[in-house]
Amino acid sequence: MPTLDLMLALGGAAALLAAILPDVLARRPVSLPLVYLVAGVLLFALPIGLPDPDPIVHRTALEHIAELCVVISLMGAGLAINRPVGARRWSTTWRLLGLAMPITVLMVAAAAVALPGWPFAAALLLGAVLAPTDPVLASDVQVGEPVDAENADDEVRFALTSEAGLNDGLAFPFVYAAIAVAVSTGAGRLGEWALTDVLHRTVAGLASGLLIGYLLGRLFFHGAAGGRPLSERRDGFVALAATFLAYGVTELIHGYGFIAVFVTACAIRNAERGHGYNNVLHGFVEQLERLFTAWLLLLLGGFVATGGLAALTWRGAAVGLLLVLVIRPLAGWLSQWRGRAGPRERLAVSFFGIRGIGSLFYLAYALGEADFGVPAEELWAVTGFTIVVSVVLHGVTATPVMRRVDAIRDRRAAASEG
Repeated sequence: MPTLDLMLALGGAAALLAAILPDVLARRPVSLPLVYLVAGVLLFALPIGLPDPDPIVHRTALEHIAELCVVISLMGAGLAINRPVGARRWSTTWRLLGLAMPITVLMVAAAAVALPGWPFAAALLLGAVLAPTDPVLASDVQVGEPVDAENADDEVRFALTSEAGLNDGLAFPFVYAAIAVAVSTGAGRLGEWALTDVLHRTVAGLASGLLIGYLLGRLFFHGAAGGRPLSERRDGFVALAATFLAYGVTELIHGYGFIAVFVTACAIRNAERGHGYNNVLHGFVEQLERLFTAWLLLLLGGFVATGGLAALTWRGAAVGLLLVLVIRPLAGWLSQWRGRAGPRERLAVSFFGIRGIGSLFYLAYALGEADFGVPAEELWAVTGFTIVVSVVLHGVTATPVMRRVDAIRDRRAAASEG
């Protein structure tokens, strides 16, 4: 059977299942990403002539596919958040971004130096790659569709969604720092890194996202020069246009496109919070996200099935397990001390630091920029193992844990009304 025909058939089947499985798996302790991961392992274990999904050989293709998947997911996350941006309303988010994320980067880097004995550049890269939570694979613990009520998002889903929407872009300064160390310019480039990679690129991403989101919001809901608003046409693919426009323009001015896409989505939503067109835009983006997620997770399963974890040592595996089981929960818990979330909500937010597609993008990007003194196979093995652990652990716990969180919230609401 020709390889292309086989890939098209499997891609079509995966896309069809992406439409069917959400209803089948609803309220079951199995997530859609977990099903695709297992399916990928089984498919690539069969002797049917599938190509080897080697991330080293296909690094450039993987980088761009993962990049596309992440930006689409960021648009969906921003459109779905119902809570307006504010210092107090988003206080849990700011804590997770400003405290939990840097702590996670440093603790993972320290573990990578202490256990596998990696050089600092590789250890810092691993911390930067694995620190951001994932907006792609965390759909089971994130907010749902846009609704008219501003207080519709519970603290757990809101915190995980908003954190994932912003920390993908905020991981880039740490990635650039690791690259600078790897090419032996880390010490001399500290000032340039702070001004360019941290300040300029972040501010450019925020400003570009706000401006583009504001202009697109006017165009969508009010029309241009007295013309007909795009919202009246109900075209969902306009969300894809907004995604590419925000990302492309921001990258051209050397800003962080990931930040710009999420901010653009929030600004569009803020233009007319209760308008039904937000649901049209979000629905289209969500469909694309599920499609790309299905394909990428099949390939991740194939990576596991074809020996991608062969370079994994017990020390490297220990770093991944420490991140998922200790580092992220501890950093997330401490960052929320005396915050808005209650004790059980804090525990849920801290636990569901899901790793995924964003990590694949960052590692593929960084390995194209420098040599980090550790074999690429080992870096991919540790990263892939950590993502697999996260998909499995969080995939089987998301439904029961979130059901428990919802029950607690309902009891509080009933008590308050009583």
